[in-house]
Amino acid sequence: MQHSSRPWPRNLLWPAIPALLAGVLIGSLWRTTPSGAHVQIRVMSYLQDRGAPLVSPKDIPPRLAQAIVAIEDERFYQHHGVDTIGIARAALFDATHQCWCQGASTITQQLVKDIYLNGSDRGFNKVVDATIAFKVESVITKAQILADYLSEIPTGPGLFGVEEASCAYFGAPVYRLDLAGYALLAGLAQAPSAYDPLFHPRTAAMRRSEVLDAMLSDGYLAPAAVKQADSEPIVPLHPHSEC
Repeated sequence: MQHSSRPWPRNLLWPAIPALLAGVLIGSLWRTTPSGAHVQIRVMSYLQDRGAPLVSPKDIPPRLAQAIVAIEDERFYQHHGVDTIGIARAALFDATHQCWCQGASTITQQLVKDIYLNGSDRGFNKVVDATIAFKVESVITKAQILADYLSEIPTGPGLFGVEEASCAYFGAPVYRLDLAGYALLAGLAQAPSAYDPLFHPRTAAMRRSEVLDAMLSDGYLAPAAVKQADSEPIVPLHPHSEC
């Protein structure tokens, strides 16, 4: 008995083509991008070139960790390098406002952008960034990712990391700061020059308030703590250096 070969119905074939192409692209990206296994070596090299210290996870004050997560990546402890909820929300916002306003990059993606992609996640680099971020999250812990990020982010003119910023702006190591100081440091990552507290104290104070409000919204702070931190001077008037 002969069996006649019947062609696939077109209504089944066409939807499969995009899925097939996407699978090929993802497979190619996974094979050709760095594994993430040497992320710590890359971080050390990056910091050495800039003369900045590496902060250990155990030396990150809990309030600083809460501040940076609240303002930069509220689902940091839930995602695996890429925040799909954040991407969907950003895409909806951009579509309704007809702009490229929100990037939805996670802390891990921002670390990867600086360490692997020379600070650029434009165009196709955005896809590469997300792929490597997923790999990095399978290699090192969330605590280490956060410490690496807080060590390498630009925090002012010629400054990298929260430790250098803490000494420059407060004259004290980061563990000596209070809530207001941590909120200021956490806000610098987005635009360190614009939020420089020495040259733009009013803008820096507004950004600090945004961080404190984000911490309040995420349940890290009570309203009284926000009010107290908001009332403090943006930086000491005459800091005595302890660094």
